[in-house]
Amino acid sequence: MARMTIVPNAPIWDVPLYFAYKRISANNELKETFHSHQGIEILLIHQGRGTMIVNHTPYEIKPGMLCVFQPYQLHHLQLDYAGGCAFERSIATFEPTMFEAFFEQWPALHAFYKHMYLGKLSSPCIYGLEEASLLDPVFQSMNDRLPALSKTDQFEEISLFLVALFRALKTVWQKQTEQPMPRPPRQTHQAENILKWIETHYTEPFRLDVMAKELHLSPYHVSHLFKDAIGISISAYISARRAHQAAWLLATTHKPITLVAEEVGITNSSYFCKMFKAQMGATPHQYRKRLVKHEGPKRD
Repeated sequence: MARMTIVPNAPIWDVPLYFAYKRISANNELKETFHSHQGIEILLIHQGRGTMIVNHTPYEIKPGMLCVFQPYQLHHLQLDYAGGCAFERSIATFEPTMFEAFFEQWPALHAFYKHMYLGKLSSPCIYGLEEASLLDPVFQSMNDRLPALSKTDQFEEISLFLVALFRALKTVWQKQTEQPMPRPPRQTHQAENILKWIETHYTEPFRLDVMAKELHLSPYHVSHLFKDAIGISISAYISARRAHQAAWLLATTHKPITLVAEEVGITNSSYFCKMFKAQMGATPHQYRKRLVKHEGPKRD
């Protein structure tokens, strides 16, 4: 199927839109790591099951699920491929400030657009969308136009697609955000307590025995419960959480890199640079240089 793509770990400003319509993964083909984007991601799930982690909260993956990941919001999909289950989704990822001007002539839609990427959402997900919902035709229409899209028309067409997408999203989001979220399985619920503990303590030196004691579990049980439910080790998750918080600080402040490292709990600058590059595909200096080149940090 036609799609617009970006190179993994490439800055989002290098391509105005990452787009896919009904992309299918099966047989453990997609194994995601914890990641975030400089822009906003709209994810519509057509088929699939598993667990989604957004920041430190798990959500059950179901068909008819819509997710909105805000800029620098850490997330991860732990997919279940048992019994031949496949994962089918449509995706649109883009830098929202790049297209802001196109929404300004519609005040209510513009306010909703800004809320979705800047505001505090009660939940990043809604459930129960029908296959023929308002969103699917918008994705399908863009997919149909992509093969004939010239570079000259690209920005205008993407802008029109995003206006239509958020107009449809506004309708379904406001109707369904009051619905209760499905309760996660017990094992995932226990992992949520570990995630919440990490969220409070990730900027401190990590000690498994201290975590286990405070959660009233054995170190062995904590480690294996987390790995089974989330798909990676506790230490790997903490590294991802630190790296993505550091990315947000690099993008939104002028703080020195050494201070950014300290604020995410790392006092060794060499180790911080190595860890950050492993997670983000660039050193902290390279990452910030790209940001400054294109738009500059936003505030002190």
